[in-house]
Amino acid sequence: MHWLWVIIIGLIVGVIAKFIRGGQDSMGFIVTIVIGIIGSVIATYVGEMLHLWGATGFVHFLASIGGAVILLAIYHMLFKPASS
Repeated sequence: MHWLWVIIIGLIVGVIAKFIRGGQDSMGFIVTIVIGIIGSVIATYVGEMLHLWGATGFVHFLASIGGAVILLAIYHMLFKPASS
């Protein structure tokens, strides 16, 4: 059951990050979920190492979105389609 919640929260975080970043996006929902999950893991690791927040809570959710936005920007820099 834990993995189902990880996927659902990853999807929510990824969709919010895509909305915040804006622009046209051709990523599928699986990449969106992966970006959301990895953004959340990075935010958890950094926040806990710096003693900014615990493993759960609203601040952690906001940090997860921030991490996903940063990952989304990196993703677009690396995999930007060639303009014609």
